[in-house]
Amino acid sequence: MPEPAPNHRELLELATALAVEAGSSLSELAATARRSPATKSSSSDLVTEADTSAEALITHGILAARPEDGIVGEEGASRQGTTPVVWHIDPIDGTTNYVYAIPAFSVSIAAEVDGRVVAGVVLNPSNGELYTATLGAGSTCNDERLRCRPATDLATALVATGFGYRPEVRRRQAELLVDLLPEIRDIRRFGSAALDLCAVAAGRVDAYYERGLNRWDLAAGSLVATEAGATVANLRGGPPDASFAVAASPELFTALRGRLLDLRADDGP
Repeated sequence: MPEPAPNHRELLELATALAVEAGSSLSELAATARRSPATKSSSSDLVTEADTSAEALITHGILAARPEDGIVGEEGASRQGTTPVVWHIDPIDGTTNYVYAIPAFSVSIAAEVDGRVVAGVVLNPSNGELYTATLGAGSTCNDERLRCRPATDLATALVATGFGYRPEVRRRQAELLVDLLPEIRDIRRFGSAALDLCAVAAGRVDAYYERGLNRWDLAAGSLVATEAGATVANLRGGPPDASFAVAASPELFTALRGRLLDLRADDGP
């Protein structure tokens, strides 16, 4: 007899409980973590003991509840499961903000079933905003239903973005911004891809784009944005991935995607 399909609501409840627990731990560890950050891929790519501690807390909680699931975490958690469920964990999305005590970092947890994200949670521990979504059931922030902003012209769009860690990538992203900025209302750079995607869902920005993101950066926030009515994809017609991610209302998405293609935004280092 085949195993029953995982219940999306139960996966969300587990992710939510673990995100809240991890967020509380991060708040307690903040003072110590901020005194001794280390670096990963470059001098701008920070990591703290709090990152690894929070990932271990989340991983332990998942395996205690669902010991056969797979796990992929930013800080190295990796486990091949025997069920269709794979968890994508970013224990601190926005570590630089965390280290500098800027209140815009998040815990991001997503559950994927057979290759499709079905439940996602993004928590900002600094202000208690908890974004949640399940596939086909909408998204919320602290139980308030989310909806992305209605269509707007590219010229009046407030657009969020982010930058990579390698100097050559950052230079290319800055060059793109020089061309794009005069054609939109303004740019916002918050420092957490997961929160950027949730900002699209909440209507705090009209759109978001970035290159070079990982699955754990995108998984939960993309579901929150999509379930709020946004289109989230790369520039070539596929799902958002390391090549590119764009999120906006469907009409604005078409215009922004077209302009980014004109500017060859997904080319280069």
